[in-house]
Amino acid sequence: MNSPSFNSVLAEPLATFIQYKQALNRKYRNETAALHLFDRYLSEHHVAGWESIDNILIDEFMKSRPRTKPRSYNHLVGVIRRFFAWAVVQELIPRNPIIAQLRRETAQRIPYLFNLSDAKRLLEFARSLPDTSLGSHRALVYETVFALLYGLGLRVGETASLKVGDVDFVRDTLLIRETKFNKSRIVPLGPKLADRVRRYIGQRYGEKCEPETPLFSFTKRGCVHPGTISQTFHRLLPKLKLQIPPGVVSPRLHDLRRSFAVATLLRWYREGINPNSRLMHLATFLGHVSVESTAVYLPITEDLLREADQRFRAAAPKGGTR
Repeated sequence: MNSPSFNSVLAEPLATFIQYKQALNRKYRNETAALHLFDRYLSEHHVAGWESIDNILIDEFMKSRPRTKPRSYNHLVGVIRRFFAWAVVQELIPRNPIIAQLRRETAQRIPYLFNLSDAKRLLEFARSLPDTSLGSHRALVYETVFALLYGLGLRVGETASLKVGDVDFVRDTLLIRETKFNKSRIVPLGPKLADRVRRYIGQRYGEKCEPETPLFSFTKRGCVHPGTISQTFHRLLPKLKLQIPPGVVSPRLHDLRRSFAVATLLRWYREGINPNSRLMHLATFLGHVSVESTAVYLPITEDLLREADQRFRAAAPKGGTR
């Protein structure tokens, strides 16, 4: 990985800190951009060394980068705090100078949860998509894409970048290659999704197909772009005529992945299983770098448990939600 370029008196420790994070299979792009802002501030104000950095300087830096949204402010504070916490562990400084408090997010986004009926209607409308001069087999491609997003909780980028050779029909698995955190994982398809993907490949490419052929593509230039998938999803969304509960924002494509995670947690609740005891399983399946990333679904599930449970129960077959 390329070492980031810094210019302040903390250039070397900043670069080392980012290299440490990237060595943990984190891309750390947004965080690197935030640290570049801090580095530039230190340079412009001619900060001479660690001893010149205190909570007053940090507060002045935060004032120089006004953030109207609590989430943006908290992200910037959090990145700087983690850098100094690392510096303490490395014995570069005796204590963390960050004392700024995080801002309360009073308008937390409540996502829409797709139930099985919603997902079936989405696939139904995807099947009706016509071909265009820029893309053939659109109905077949998008129906399969949305089925994987909802049925496996994949990220849209993971789905878009799949190759035919990533599908193992002997084991009924998908190989997800070096995605968000530069991690690869094997995801079980299950018999129904495996049959769906098998039929898709047969109809889309026939019996002979090279392993490196993009699984989802409209041109010879490569895989379908995630943004194209998102645009198609939002064009189909009005046709679903979803009933959006008060306080819930308009559905996004990522909500298909979130719905998979929440449905899994709900099933564990019903089976009398403590979701906290299974978070590592779900984190591994979803490709999260840690269980902390998966745990963000728990408060949402608990807040919406009654409503979401009723919606999933009403739409699910007697055997469960999947």
